[in-house]
This record gives sequence, C-alpha cells and structure tokens, in this order.
Amino acid sequence: MTISKGTAVALCVLGMTLVGSSVAVSELLLDYPTLTAQAIRYTAAAAVLFLIAHRFPRLGGARPGVRPTGRELGILLVVAATGMAGFNACIMLALKHDTEPAVVGTVIGAAPLGLALLGPLVAGRRGRPSGRLVAAAVVVVAGTALVEGTGQASRIGLLAAAGALVGEILFSLLAAVVLPRLGAVRVAAYSCALAVPLLFGGALAAGETTAWRLPTPTEAGALVYLALLMTVAAFVVWFIGLERLGVEQAGILVGLMPVATLATAAVMATTLPGVGPALGVLTVAAGLAFGLTRPRAKDQERSAALTASA
Repeated sequence: MTISKGTAVALCVLGMTLVGSSVAVSELLLDYPTLTAQAIRYTAAAAVLFLIAHRFPRLGGARPGVRPTGRELGILLVVAATGMAGFNACIMLALKHDTEPAVVGTVIGAAPLGLALLGPLVAGRRGRPSGRLVAAAVVVVAGTALVEGTGQASRIGLLAAAGALVGEILFSLLAAVVLPRLGAVRVAAYSCALAVPLLFGGALAAGETTAWRLPTPTEAGALVYLALLMTVAAFVVWFIGLERLGVEQAGILVGLMPVATLATAAVMATTLPGVGPALGVLTVAAGLAFGLTRPRAKDQERSAALTASA
C-alpha cells in the first residue's frame, strides 16, 4: 500500500494523539488489577485485529495469507514484552506511585531522541549524533526537570516512566523490521496476541487472581477505549505511517505524546493544568521540534564539512 508522505504524517499524528490520551485514561483503572486489565485489553484488541486481517487481508500493505516466520515471531515477542506488556505495566506502576500523567507523558516524549540515535543503526547506517540533537537533548532534559519539579512525581514513578520510554523506543525500532513483509494489521495483531500470555502470567505471579472481579462501568469504558482506540486504531495507523516515513522521521512525531497527555488530563479534570507542568511539556516539545526537524541546506553543508575534517 502506497500513501503520500502527508498522509503518513497525519496517521502518525493521530496514533500519537491516541497513545498520549491513554496515559490519563489509564488512571480510571488504578483500582483494577493492573496486569489483568492489560491482558483483557490486548485479548480484545487481538481478536478485532485478526478479524480485520481476515476480512481485509490487504489492509496495511500485507500480502493475503502471509504468516510470520520463526525469526519474525521472535521479534514480535520482544515487541510484545517491551513495547506493550512492559510499556503499559510501567505506566500503571508510575500512576500508582503518585506520579502525574503529564510527567509520565513527558518522559516518554523523549523517545524521538532515542529513535533518531538508534534508527540509523537499525537501518544499517553508521553516523554520530549531530550537535543539533545534543542541544535538543539538553532542552528536553530541562523540560523534564521542570515538570518533575512542579508536578507530582515519585522516584519509583520516574523509574517506571523511564522503563516505559525504553519500551516505546523498542516498539517502533523492532516493528519497523517486520512491517515490510507482514504489514501493519498483522504486526499489531500478532504483537497483541503474544502480549496476552505474558500479562496473564505476570498477573498470576503477582497474585492478582485474588482481586479478580468484573470491572465497573467506568472501568469497562476505559478498557474499551484502550482496546479499540489506543490499541487497534492507534497501532494500525502508527505502523502504516511508520513504514512509509521510516523510524527517524516518524520518531519526530512521538514528541506530540506529552501534549496529548496534558490536554487529556486537563479535560478529564475539567481544569487547566498548572503553569509548571504546562511549561515543562511545551519545553520538551520545543526541544524535540528543534532537534528533529530537518536543518537548512547551509547547516547541512556546514555539518558535512565539519564531519569530513574531523
């Protein structure tokens, strides 16, 4: 499936907006067994995705009837373990330890730097980070510190948010390897299916079985949102855009996540966010935009000359 760059950008923007909003929506599940909730979510999402793959086999760019090889299943298992099960478990852990959604979203919003640094290696290219990226990293760190200093956050919450950041980076890096052959829908479907036993196993190990119960109407609504919008819709549109743009260009748009997180939290709380968290998120977004937008032609020539003389 061939789409324009503009369409790919729009799809990635939509995907990151949905993912960013999920951080605040996840707060509605704080009283429900954490890993069990995520297992239910991915079970429902996998069922819907496999149904879509069956009814619309060419959606997402895959050939009809294609199945993952053993190597591809291994890659998808790592995607499920880190970018899905681990990612969401870290988010829930952070929220349960008195860490505001804006803080979690801001930390995860640093993922574009990781994708920009590691993307060339995955693509088989070599190179060193540019000065522009280093300067952007300083701005991102400053913005994150601003959010942490004024927003509520605990040490465990920040460590959990950092774990979610690693999962977010691996999610796109590894998915990009298998997207060309499997397509967006099948990558999302198999990843969700592989995440389910990991999450149920974790729930058993954590002793969540004693707390199993039917979700309340509010919790059920949150699970439906996470399964259909944040998982089925967000994963498919993100993967389609990611395959068209590549890891480095699509990674720029991950910087929209903290903005979506802050906006959703404000809507759910029916109040404006504090000045500190708002400035922190905007500072991070500015740093990402500065570091990951394409420099002007003169800047590229100067950078190339400096690299050649080094």
